[in-house]
Amino acid sequence: MMMEWNMRSLLTGTALGGVLGAAAVGFAAMAWPQEEAGKPEDPRTATYQQIELFAEIFARAQRDYVVPIDEQEAMSAAINGMLTSLDPHSGYLDPEDFQSLQVQTSGEYGGLGIEVTMEDGFVKVISPMDGTPAAKAGVMPGDYITAINGKPIIGLTLNDAVKEMRGERGTELEITILREGIDPFPVKLVREVIQQKSVTWRTEPGDIGYIRVATFNERTTLLLEEALDGLSRGPKPKGIVIDLRNNGGGLLDEAVKVADHFLSGGEVVSTQGRRPVDVERRNASKGESFKGVPMVVLINGGSASASEIVAGALQDRERALVIGTTSFGKGSVQSVIPLGADRGAIRLTTARYYTPAGRSIQALGIEPDLMITQVRLTQEELEKIERWSEADLPHALQNESGEERKELRMPDEQPPEGYEGEDFQLERAIQMLREGQTTASRMAEKAG
Repeated sequence: MMMEWNMRSLLTGTALGGVLGAAAVGFAAMAWPQEEAGKPEDPRTATYQQIELFAEIFARAQRDYVVPIDEQEAMSAAINGMLTSLDPHSGYLDPEDFQSLQVQTSGEYGGLGIEVTMEDGFVKVISPMDGTPAAKAGVMPGDYITAINGKPIIGLTLNDAVKEMRGERGTELEITILREGIDPFPVKLVREVIQQKSVTWRTEPGDIGYIRVATFNERTTLLLEEALDGLSRGPKPKGIVIDLRNNGGGLLDEAVKVADHFLSGGEVVSTQGRRPVDVERRNASKGESFKGVPMVVLINGGSASASEIVAGALQDRERALVIGTTSFGKGSVQSVIPLGADRGAIRLTTARYYTPAGRSIQALGIEPDLMITQVRLTQEELEKIERWSEADLPHALQNESGEERKELRMPDEQPPEGYEGEDFQLERAIQMLREGQTTASRMAEKAG
């Protein structure tokens, strides 16, 4: 998901108990704002009273709970609970979590290789990362992880669950997966050092360039430039496919740089903070790679955040035809704000982002120009599919327009009966580029 470090996007022991215990008395003696008779109560008064209540409850738990409590852990949980109640992407990062996040955005870290969130007390998979243990084991977007090594996840925070899944390279782990329509089943994995190559490329028959962008980390732009250089060494491509499927996002700056390579000037994305003056516009530089070469962008429900910025920019600027299924719908920016030495950081939602046409895709997603599914569906099967998107997460921000995510519908295209290929969406993208159908398809979609 998209973050910003201070502000970069990307996304006390016994003494403490004593202090808070005293605070329960001290707050009572504070000079609360006094309201004149007949005037409405100052909203700050209720806040101060809640702070007093918190201090009293903490002191009572410290004194009377059946076993001594871990005061630091309890305070961290209280802070995190406040932040996670705001929206699903805000939270507190203790020093260890903060360090792990910094390592993760560098593009190399230990783990299973999945983008996850928390829903209904379980860890829910947004997308598995290419080439990682999770992807190799067949973990899919929308899967619930209900237990780790037989221990139920219920009661753990998302950060705690992620810690449980991390470990030394070569060590084994078993997770229990709950998937729609299937009984829970175990998946055994071996932890690896995740050295995710965020961009891969190849030339498909017919001089079609294929570029897969799996995530947006600190190496994405560099690897994209290597891919473009490799494509330029052969015959000029007749078309280019940018594959953003199951790309869960990453760094905002990297998303802007990637889109910049395919645009010549003009806006890529804008962000709007809490105040009207908090508007920032990111523009492309002059010049673009493979100017005039037709492009197709592939997206699906696992395409989130930074990948939606790229798809939305190329779609609004009419630089590429977007095909696949509706994206995840994460249209917010998180800032990671360090709190000082050994105090960790907070990840706070600080802005919404907008495509060049001024669209907020928060809770809506990017609608493809042409909806193409990977599997063949009947109307009955479509109605049984569980919707999985940003709009379905607890405490998710609503789209400020009041618009709601569109209901699932039958696709414009789906695999024919008896299809035995491996990737129908990619095959159609390549075919459309070879046959020069991208412009015609876009015009037909707009007319419809």
